[in-house]
Amino acid sequence: MAAVVVGWQATGRDLASLPLLDSIAGGPTTPAWPLTGVPAEAVADRPALAVKIENSVDARPQTGLNAADVVWEQVVEGGITRFVAVYHSTLPPEIGPVRSIRPMDPAIAAPLHGLLAFSGGVPTYVDAARGAGLQVLTQDSGIDGFHRWTTRRAPHNVYAAPETLVAQADDAHRAPPTAQFAYSDADQQPTAVAEGQPTGALALTMSGVGRPQWTWNAEANRWLRAEGSTPAVEADGSRIGAANVVVLRVDVVSTDARDPAGNPVPETILTGSGEALVASGGHTVAATWSKPRISDPVTLTGSDGDQVTLAPGNAWVELVPNRTGAVATE
Repeated sequence: MAAVVVGWQATGRDLASLPLLDSIAGGPTTPAWPLTGVPAEAVADRPALAVKIENSVDARPQTGLNAADVVWEQVVEGGITRFVAVYHSTLPPEIGPVRSIRPMDPAIAAPLHGLLAFSGGVPTYVDAARGAGLQVLTQDSGIDGFHRWTTRRAPHNVYAAPETLVAQADDAHRAPPTAQFAYSDADQQPTAVAEGQPTGALALTMSGVGRPQWTWNAEANRWLRAEGSTPAVEADGSRIGAANVVVLRVDVVSTDARDPAGNPVPETILTGSGEALVASGGHTVAATWSKPRISDPVTLTGSDGDQVTLAPGNAWVELVPNRTGAVATE
């Protein structure tokens, strides 16, 4: 495997200004789900729901990850990773296990202007989510939509019903989200395929214990996930996969907070810019990510200054630490 080295300055327009699916060549807008770019006869008039999902060994296999439009993976205390799974085009019957908020979650979810659901958390982090313009839905507040599985031990047994959570959106948080990434049109290839290199696998080091791998499966037309060498599956046995994998190199700092074991709670810095790698269609392309403010979506820019387009479909965004993480392709 060879380490990936990328680094260009970000340019390009703000994705929040894009229509649902904008032809890069200047053609007409095609109705599409804003968070996947997949064509749709009509886009549901509902908000995006971002949910904090656990990824410890005790939490696996999870439920509902394949139904998410976008999944963000972040390092939390002890090197374990957690997910922020975003649902809009599909609301599965159940998702989980749901866990608590972390300091970087407001920056991930704020551009959606929708709902952020989690089990509970430090009041400072909860206040930051509200301050970022999100409607907060927490299990520890006793609202409808959360339940516990009796077949798992706490705290790994909190699950949620997305439809019930979305139905509780207030007047300020009922609008559908805007596009967070740019997607290729039906007659175009995504940037990684058009301009990148053939790639069969991605090996990521998130931490000493977090080492996800993605392998391209041409038959399924998807990247398939593994936790180390173990295939990642949902509770129903289906492989976890994605049309796109977006790797962002980020700074991670320790906060003053500590977990029950005494580990410092890390915070991913998700404003500014940095190196990126975008994987679509069995290819990868180097890019730069940029996010000036918490409320802005991430912009992906290629070496030519053009916006990087993804393949229509779901995406996983991997927040790999600059100092301790690594990215390799095969």
